[in-house]
Amino acid sequence: MGFQIYGVPNLIFFTFLAITVSALPENNSSNKGLNSISQINSNSVLVALLDSHYTELSELVEKALLLQTLEEAVTKHNISIFAPRNEALERDLDPEFKRFLLEPGNLKSLQNLILFHVIPARIESNHWPVGVKKKPVYHTSLCRDAGDEKIPLHRKNGEKIVGTARVIKSDDIIRPDGIIHGIERLLVPKSVQQEFNARRSLRATSAVIPEGAPEVDPRTHRLKKPAPPVPAGAPPALPIYDALAPGPSLAPAPAPGPGGPRHHFDGESQVKDFIQTLLHYGGYNEMADILVNLTSLASEMGRLVSEGYVLTVLAPNDEAMAKLTTDQLSDPGAPEQIMYYHLIPEYQTEESMYNSVRRFGKVNYDTLRLPHKVVAEEADGSVKFGHGEGSAYLFDPDIYTDGRISVQGIDGVLFPPEESKAPKAAPVAKIVSKPRRGIFF
Repeated sequence: MGFQIYGVPNLIFFTFLAITVSALPENNSSNKGLNSISQINSNSVLVALLDSHYTELSELVEKALLLQTLEEAVTKHNISIFAPRNEALERDLDPEFKRFLLEPGNLKSLQNLILFHVIPARIESNHWPVGVKKKPVYHTSLCRDAGDEKIPLHRKNGEKIVGTARVIKSDDIIRPDGIIHGIERLLVPKSVQQEFNARRSLRATSAVIPEGAPEVDPRTHRLKKPAPPVPAGAPPALPIYDALAPGPSLAPAPAPGPGGPRHHFDGESQVKDFIQTLLHYGGYNEMADILVNLTSLASEMGRLVSEGYVLTVLAPNDEAMAKLTTDQLSDPGAPEQIMYYHLIPEYQTEESMYNSVRRFGKVNYDTLRLPHKVVAEEADGSVKFGHGEGSAYLFDPDIYTDGRISVQGIDGVLFPPEESKAPKAAPVAKIVSKPRRGIFF
């Protein structure tokens, strides 16, 4: 005989069944998600690192945008962080190398450098690895671009060694999901060192002094005799004006230089890099739009840099570009002419320009808008370009500097001074003939 429920007791039974089902635990997938989120808490090793006395390393972690990456690593396994002391990142570090790491275009190198100091394993001082015959034990870091390069851990004269650095504070910070050891110096992976060396050698090329420049025929602007081989990194033999494209319908003039078939300088990538930096910097979208969309100057600048030339770009900000009138941009080739006047065929930084105007008072810089020059002088502790109402101040210095291209933000659009009109011809003196006195025959 089966069990049957009639009337009101039936409603009570199903109500009790619904309450029982709602009280059951959720499926495993939802619990797993909650656990993964709850693992990052105030007791995490990442929170301890950001609040620790390793302030220089903490600042680099935030600048490298690595917090999310490290959080994902902590949720998967315990980690060991080898934190360089502040002095190693502040005073002992090469200033040029630190400048290289903090440049916007080298964010990947900064991330690889920091991740090279993190091992996805918990290594405590009392379990410090010692290999066979006291040989180093190699561990893989979180730096994926390190390739086969691993971090060796060993002991030497009773001291713990990580790579080439000595551990000065073992088990400095201990947390359930990780541990931090203090080390005396920075660990630099080979990939980052190679990128820095390549960039540093590129900067050094701008200081090469040409010797024995070939003669150029002023009538044809061509070499009178074949130029000797130009060493890699040396400035080109011809002046930059001979390498400019004469017009949109004509092919660019050839310019010997280190570009050639081997392409020592990748000018297109460098121009693309500095335009991306302008966009990320903010406030220079109009300038980037003119270079890329309204003109072909971006590709021409890339070709010039590939040929070995250097450029300094005086970039007006968006507020200055908004003041341009329709008449100033409506003439054929007007945007190109305006931009040419803001391109200096030299490599100048804020420091070099300011030192020049402080020393010489006024400095005339050549521009690609031949034969016009832009005048610079000191004003209020900065550099001012131009004269009177058409002047502009150096507003955002050193937005981009890579040894070949320098971008300096200014707060106005520069125009060359109006060409002086040809003087009127002097009136010719009229000679009035007078009768001569003499003897008439």
